[in-house]
Formats: sequence, structure tokens, C-alpha cells
Amino acid sequence: MFGMGMTLVPKDFSRIIKFPKAVLVGLTNQLIFLPIIGFLLAITFDLNPTMAVGLMILATCPGGPTSNLITQVCKGNIALSVTLTAITSIISILTIPFILSYVLDYFGTETNATIKLPILDTILQIMVITVIPISIGMLVRKFKTSFAKRMERPMRLASTLIFILVFIAVIAANFEMIGTGMKEVGLVTLALNILTMGIGYLTARLFQLDLKNAISITVESGIQNGTLAFVIATTILKNVEMGIPIGAYSVWMFVTGGVLMWQLGKRKEAKS
Repeated sequence: MFGMGMTLVPKDFSRIIKFPKAVLVGLTNQLIFLPIIGFLLAITFDLNPTMAVGLMILATCPGGPTSNLITQVCKGNIALSVTLTAITSIISILTIPFILSYVLDYFGTETNATIKLPILDTILQIMVITVIPISIGMLVRKFKTSFAKRMERPMRLASTLIFILVFIAVIAANFEMIGTGMKEVGLVTLALNILTMGIGYLTARLFQLDLKNAISITVESGIQNGTLAFVIATTILKNVEMGIPIGAYSVWMFVTGGVLMWQLGKRKEAKS
């Protein structure tokens, strides 16, 4: 996040406020299309109630810091990615309980848990993980511009290394669950990932957004906050099995995210 901040200037964010079309397209994909696609896939693949709810938990979650990291390496619009992550994280405090209450009732999963996400903790997490380090990076860019520009490539390489290490850690920590998940819901989670990314890109292009914005929306549409999803499944709903689709999806999103980083990261930087 600090590295991202060193590539940003205030006008990157003011441009988003001035021309909000990209934000609106991104929010529509994340908050409306993603849950609908997840719901339709759960029905189409005739998932059992536990797997269906697990898939829907994931589909209701916002993007996380990983989506910002992937966007940076892919040379997308980092300011847009960070903005979408922050806004969806706040809005999802309201949308997750609403959607999951319906889903639990629809699929007939018996649970008496109250789905309530901590507002203060969510805002604090966004501040500590995203806003503060990016702000410090932007200050460095303002007062040490030449240093910040020299550090762009090394920081992008560092982000790639972090991405690989996190991927290995996710596999190692959830090896058993991921194996089970791939057998039971591997295909449906891959379909969710590819469809959401594909629709993210198509809608961005349909509304005539440039490549940098399209990359950000594509990544934000398909890279979910798996940690939050797992916490909802295991801590709030107290059902470890619901975490199985989340584990499977985590693998796919790292694979597709890695492919995007490999293909888009080597292209020449394009201005918005």
C-alpha cells in the first residue's frame, strides 16, 4: 500500500470524483452483479445448502487489499481500485447481512446466528491497512518525487513477491480444505471467478472506459476478501464447511490474478 501511494497524486482521486462513471460501473459489478451471478450458479449447479451459502458469503464480500496489489502490478488505475475497495467495504456492512439472511432462508440452512458486521472495526481496518500507508506514500511522492519514481519498478516487483508468498501461505494453511473444495465446488467457484471478471471487463468497455479503468474493475469484480468471507462462515455462522467454497475460490482468484499480472504487468504503461 505504501508502494502504491508513491505512484499516486491527489489529482488521481479528484479525477474519479469529477468523472464518477468508472466508480459507478465498478460498484454495480461488485454489489449487484456478483451476488446475482453467485446465486444463479448455486442454483444451476444444484449445490447443497451448505455449499450454496458458502458460495454466497464469498459473492457478497468486497474486494480486499489483494485486489489493489494485483491492480498495481497489472498497471491499472490504482486510485480507482483503492476507492472501490474502500466504498464496497463500507457498503457491505449493510448488504452482507441483508443478502445472507435471504440466502439462509432460501436454501433452508438452519442457523440462529445474527449476521452483524462490526462497523468500527471495518472502518479501522480500512484506515490502518489502506488509507494510512497510501497517504504516507503520497507524501513521499510529493516531497521526494524523484525517489518515488525510481522506486516504482522495485515496489511493483516487491508486490509480485508478496503476492506469491501469500498464495503459498493460503495453500499451506488450508491444504485439506482446498483439496475438498476443489472436488466438491472447484468448477462452480472457477465459473464464478471467470464470469465476474469477464462481466467486469465487458461492462467497463461497454461504458467506454479506458484500459486502466477496465483492469481495475475487472480485478475488483473477481478478487474477493476471502479472509472476511471465512470469518463470516466460521465465526458468525459457526460452520466450517461453509468455508470450503471460499478456500477453493481463493486458489482460483490467485491463479487468475497471477495470469493477469503476468500478461498485463509486462506491457508499457498507458496513461488514462
